[in-house]
Amino acid sequence: MAHDHAQASTASDASGHYKRLMTTLVLTASILVAEVVGAALTGSLALLVDAGHMTTDVAVLAASTVTALLMRRKPDKSKTWGWARLEVITAAGGGLVLMFVGLYALIEAILRLTGVQAESVHDVRLLLFFGVLGLASNVGSIFVLRAQSNDNMNMRAAFLEVCNDALGSVAVIVSAIVLMCTGWDGFDAVAGAVIALMMIPRAYKLLHRAMRVLLEETPEGLDLDAVRNHLSNVPHVVAVHDLHASVVSTGMPILTAHVIVDRDLTMEQAGVVLKQLQDCTRKHFPVSIAHTTFQLEPEGYTNVDVGQIHA
Repeated sequence: MAHDHAQASTASDASGHYKRLMTTLVLTASILVAEVVGAALTGSLALLVDAGHMTTDVAVLAASTVTALLMRRKPDKSKTWGWARLEVITAAGGGLVLMFVGLYALIEAILRLTGVQAESVHDVRLLLFFGVLGLASNVGSIFVLRAQSNDNMNMRAAFLEVCNDALGSVAVIVSAIVLMCTGWDGFDAVAGAVIALMMIPRAYKLLHRAMRVLLEETPEGLDLDAVRNHLSNVPHVVAVHDLHASVVSTGMPILTAHVIVDRDLTMEQAGVVLKQLQDCTRKHFPVSIAHTTFQLEPEGYTNVDVGQIHA
């Protein structure tokens, strides 16, 4: 049995990620509270929907911040993967909230536009103020995260969340300007519907990605048949079975396999085979898998109970 662990980020990089994410989280959470208050004061659907949008961003940023913090800690005997899966669970919860808010906003927009529910913006200038405030916060967060946005998938996800939320703030500002120029309250409902239509696909993607991880599906972009064939072509490898690949959390794919090798393989040759197998999973596929577990079995080896393989 051989284990190959992916190298962790340096302590300074992990610390930098945590500080940047925490700064962005505080900014976004503060603006979220302001937008909720603003939506209550102005009666704006666009601002209310953007607040719901930002709620998901806070959840995702919180998950990213926790992940960055826990990446600085070593796993222990009770949590061999640490708290990495917390990121996935939070993403799934955020996706559900986002989907609910998006569907609610669409129904509310239809009711307002058809006159079934008469609701108008109470203070357009206040609406514009909160829109500008939200955009300013988003721009600040973008500058905070941009420098390290490509360091890993966790940082990239946080950066994209902030960029998407900036679009919601722009929609609120546009709604306020149109209301000030035309006086048509219906445009606020239109803006709210537009933001909702932007949110629903994001909610679906969040839920889809989270479910793929929780169901331990094969990493996207990885063809297990191609992996099996490639590993089988390594010298001294006879066959590969019980091949499994999944994702623990963002950027943490893993792979396990039972590898049948020549019966008379020496320990030195076995070491070479293991290195070649590990190099294959790292370098030869669209998804680089650094964390692998290979069980070498001599040709003719049989298990007393096949079920024990998965125990």
